[in-house]
Amino acid sequence: MKKTPQDELSSPERRTFLKAGAGFMGSLLLGGIPFKAVAQATNLAAPDRCFVFVYFSGGWDQLLAFDPRDPAVFTADRVSETRIMPGYNLLTDSAFAQTPIVPKERAGAGPATMTFGPAVGALSDHYDLMTVVRGINMSTLTHEVGYRYFLTGKMPIGSAARGSSTATEIVGQMKPTVPIPSIAQGVESYNDRYGGYANALRVSGLADLVLTLDPPSASRQLDSEIEKSLIDLNGQPITCEEQALTARGVGTAYESSRDQMQTVMENKLSDSFRFQLAANQSVRDFYGLNNQSYPYNSAAGRAAMVATALKKGISQCVSINLAGGLDTHFGTQQTHATNQRAGFNALNLLVNDLRQTAHPGGGNFMDHTTILVFSEFARTPTINATGGRDHHLSNSCLLMGAGIKHNLVVGRSGDIGMSPGTVDLRTGANDPNGSNIFPEHIIATVLASAKLDYSITRVDPLRFILA
Repeated sequence: MKKTPQDELSSPERRTFLKAGAGFMGSLLLGGIPFKAVAQATNLAAPDRCFVFVYFSGGWDQLLAFDPRDPAVFTADRVSETRIMPGYNLLTDSAFAQTPIVPKERAGAGPATMTFGPAVGALSDHYDLMTVVRGINMSTLTHEVGYRYFLTGKMPIGSAARGSSTATEIVGQMKPTVPIPSIAQGVESYNDRYGGYANALRVSGLADLVLTLDPPSASRQLDSEIEKSLIDLNGQPITCEEQALTARGVGTAYESSRDQMQTVMENKLSDSFRFQLAANQSVRDFYGLNNQSYPYNSAAGRAAMVATALKKGISQCVSINLAGGLDTHFGTQQTHATNQRAGFNALNLLVNDLRQTAHPGGGNFMDHTTILVFSEFARTPTINATGGRDHHLSNSCLLMGAGIKHNLVVGRSGDIGMSPGTVDLRTGANDPNGSNIFPEHIIATVLASAKLDYSITRVDPLRFILA
């Protein structure tokens, strides 16, 4: 006999199971999500295509990064005319140049077509893998809006994200057979149209990731009735009655994922991220972690986590926050430059690592990896009365690696106030009668670079960037 909702909810066992299902589907209970597929440890292999989304939190100063200006041209006595103050003379640390960085020519790559701001540092050596996009119109000066706009390629409704994250879209379309298709550390993730297999495993740090992947031990006590209910369910068949408990079939979802989670734990994937182990000495050496302590939450430690997830075939997409402290309305230019440099130094280590590591599909990992580096907006080209810079519409981003052209600069910001420039969206040529570049153009280009459907962005990709 079919039970009414009141009958089901009046049963203590049914109430407990419903709570358990809600807890499992709504959080990273037992450290997992319903993964699409889990490879055996002996068969772990990196996907043919990997993606890294690197966020610099707070709104970066593009004069220090990807849209520099020559201080000999944009001088203090011309500020009323240009409304641009490079401010490089205010950098008090000798590690920072007081002029834009001109990369040294890399063997076989030809001379660089771009310059960089002083904060970029050694990352500029990889100009031969880069496309820099300048003059992106963010259409907002609000942190949450700009951030979520760049994550999804869709302007939020109010401040609420709309659509799926780009990493979710990639995993949703490609369905990679890796244990954890998408990891997001310190970055939001959304899924509005795919099954649970496309969800990102969201973690706050390396220790969180290790704990998530660790097999449970006798010393680890169950911390909730919900978790106990799910563990009690392990090994028991799921009946039609349990499947009917929700429209999405919580019971079925749990049954399909529990064996996969057991495989993840039995394969001890967590040990890959325990950089303090002797087996991971080479990781500590490469990323300069020997003078740091677990859980290695520095920018370099986070970069090491990204490399490990990709190189060991654990993930296809990793979204990571590599720099913060950039919302510098007050303070000095040196503070902002130092905070950016920490992120760029870590990214440089990651790119070095991926360039030096052979990929099982041929070439090196950078030949198979696309990296997008972004912030929610930029900062004003003039310095305010308190020594900082405020929010600015015109932005830049960096694309690196597979599927895009290299050693290329597209778009521009104006020489007066660095306003977003206009280009011919078919050719990339600067065109006063052309159109602005928006974040959705960047997201469409990332998707198209892997021959994925980009129709959700409702724009065409920047085809002049595509390799």
